Amino acid sequence: MMTCRACGGTDGTIVLDLGSQPPCDLFPPATDPGPDPLFPLRMWMCAGCALAQLMEDPGTREEPAGVEPRALTEQAAAAVRTLREAGLLRPGGTVTEFGSPHGGSWLPLLREAGMCEARDGEPADVVLDCFGLMHEADQRAAMAERAARLAPGGALLMQFHSLASILAQRQWNALRHGHFAYYSTPAAITLAASAGLAPGRSWTFPLYGGTVLLELRASAEGDPGTERVVRAELAAGVSSPARASELGREAIRGCERLRDRLADCARDGKRVVGYGAASRAVVLLRQAGIGTDLLPAIVDASPAKRGRRMPAGDIPIVGPEVLTGDPPGAVLLFVPDLLAEVRTAFPALDDTSCDWILA
Repeated sequence: MMTCRACGGTDGTIVLDLGSQPPCDLFPPATDPGPDPLFPLRMWMCAGCALAQLMEDPGTREEPAGVEPRALTEQAAAAVRTLREAGLLRPGGTVTEFGSPHGGSWLPLLREAGMCEARDGEPADVVLDCFGLMHEADQRAAMAERAARLAPGGALLMQFHSLASILAQRQWNALRHGHFAYYSTPAAITLAASAGLAPGRSWTFPLYGGTVLLELRASAEGDPGTERVVRAELAAGVSSPARASELGREAIRGCERLRDRLADCARDGKRVVGYGAASRAVVLLRQAGIGTDLLPAIVDASPAKRGRRMPAGDIPIVGPEVLTGDPPGAVLLFVPDLLAEVRTAFPALDDTSCDWILA
């Protein structure tokens, strides 16, 4: 029986079942023949608080360090500008950050804005959580921990990949081991209420197809913009198990489309190389049954991932030289946000009329 990671309820529905999958943070050395461990990968939606969440997790934490993509750094800069304009970043104020294990930090930008980092354990005027909370198995305790770091009158700023965006864009492979929660704005607000926090303003950004930055305070006036976001997300079905279950059907269709596209490239003699050995690619490749016959290699900017292979598969992770010596006929991009960055870094790909396939 599943117990909700936020409200403790036991009534809910499995809305997405991707079968047995390897840990998405385990990239074995290319010389390791496997087999790699497999674990159930399922999303469950709580009937009480409507939080979509991971059912089981293997508990591995071995992902090699990645390189922060330009799209993420640009979004962080845009968010900090927005927060400064909103008057949330007071020069001389204090800030503490609960970061993501995938890396990336707003602290340098916040210091440039005149903020000072609070000492360990001390309360802060601004508590920042950018994609960090979703990595916590006990959601209620993690939210309480963040709320406890707030100074009187302080604000918790929580950024998350929106479940509304995941549903609207059918991003079924957002589900992965180690990511325990998939927030709608209403579910995030309900979780925050368990720690005595109320919503203030909110802002949306296009990163990952749609992210939300939510202001939470011990005492906050209702914000018309946030209320509109909540209404729109509820109307889009973020609390509906039936709506979320559509992700399973899209997983089948999406895998078929990708495999057919790569098979067409193979028949045409067009070599395809992947780009971005991201955790979201792990489930996609396994579900679609794609191996080196259709995708001989995946390029990644992180030196720590090179010389390794994708989990539960034989596809090696290589360096960018694969894209420059003999340019491929097509590039399969696992993180669409990287498109502009990759095209800028490798202009020869466009010069050779390379096809771009967005996973």
